[in-house]
Amino acid sequence: MKIGFIGLGNVGGKLAGSLLRNGYDLTVRDLNQEIARPFLDNGAKWGESPKQMAENVELIITCLPNPSASAAVIEADDGVLAGISKGKIWAEMSTTDEEEVIRLGSKVNVMGGEALDCPVSGGCHRAATGNISIFVGGERSSFEKILTVMKVLGRRILHTGPLGSASVLKVMTNYLATANLVTLCEALTTAKKAGMDLSTTYEAIRISSGNSFVHETESQVILNGSRDINFTMDLVLKDISLFQNIAERNGVPLEVSPLLIDIFKDGEERFGSREWSPNIVRRLEEACDTQVLTPGFPAEMVDNEPELSGAEVVART
Repeated sequence: MKIGFIGLGNVGGKLAGSLLRNGYDLTVRDLNQEIARPFLDNGAKWGESPKQMAENVELIITCLPNPSASAAVIEADDGVLAGISKGKIWAEMSTTDEEEVIRLGSKVNVMGGEALDCPVSGGCHRAATGNISIFVGGERSSFEKILTVMKVLGRRILHTGPLGSASVLKVMTNYLATANLVTLCEALTTAKKAGMDLSTTYEAIRISSGNSFVHETESQVILNGSRDINFTMDLVLKDISLFQNIAERNGVPLEVSPLLIDIFKDGEERFGSREWSPNIVRRLEEACDTQVLTPGFPAEMVDNEPELSGAEVVART
């Protein structure tokens, strides 16, 4: 299968790397052509435009920072819509808005193409090794056409239902991860001020009912001090705001979500949009005149699991 990949950022570059590493005929494109250089040096082709890519591949994947970037790539005069045709598939792997991916997907359908939303979850370190989880929304027939590709990109693949359903579930899971990050920051700062050894505190959480994926990843880079989880405050704010929008559209009066949005708005204002998201702990460090640091933890997360072919996860019936 010939694949085009647009967007070689923190997540997209790692996903595209898995495709290239596994021998796919790959064409890549990014606003920064220098980011594409390692891919081109290893056999990928350069896409002159999204239109040209859509004309020449069977599957075109976008992995972009926000809904407006995806819309520009799809709808521009030289965009994907100008080149897509019957039998070709657009897979939106960006974290985006349910309504927007349905809107763009309907335009792809009009041109004879098929549309899927395929956001990923599990961290950049797992995207790099093909061990990330993938949600896929869209027609089951379209899902089955690209399942082999998804098994290269991810370890666990879940067909979530119609187009847009994967995007709803993705921002929901990012909301949960954000809530966990903020409460871990509070727990670790409180433990420090209470005189607890932070290495012992980390292990106490890890072996307890309070453990989580976020603790086993983000708490480590918090304690190291790098705070580098390859995810920034502006992206967190985008995702939790998308979740808040879904709740509002459906009449759900959330209480915690607006607080998280306020916390990250404050963090973004104080530390910058592109600050690593775990550095939200700095709000508490500064308020308490302390540093939540201890030796022995890594500066970044590395996935040590072997790269294995993925499998479909089937929901209970």
